[in-house]
Amino acid sequence: MIELTKAEEQVMQILWRLESAFVKDIVAEFNDPKPAYNTISTIIRILEKKKVVGFTPFGRTHQYHPLVSKEAFTKQSTNKLVEKYFGGSVQNMLSYFVKEKEISAEELEQIMNEIKKK
Repeated sequence: MIELTKAEEQVMQILWRLESAFVKDIVAEFNDPKPAYNTISTIIRILEKKKVVGFTPFGRTHQYHPLVSKEAFTKQSTNKLVEKYFGGSVQNMLSYFVKEKEISAEELEQIMNEIKKK
């Protein structure tokens, strides 16, 4: 199971969007105030150790790319969310979102159509 900190997940979101990038490209994607280059470089090295990021060397620098797809990470995170907060029940999770997020009848109908497709 892949466990990422909030900062690691932010970097991964950027890498998934860009598909591959140098550290300077990742830093450029952050809003102001931008994190320090060394901070992002450290996070990338941690992600390498966790085997979620790989790299291609270019002289003295590296171009980084995700080794784990966003879809695979999303699936794992969603399963963890359902288990941890909703007792493993998707029904409980959906009920929560209907009550707390005021999902419209149209949105519920779209969800039902997706379920019927499966």
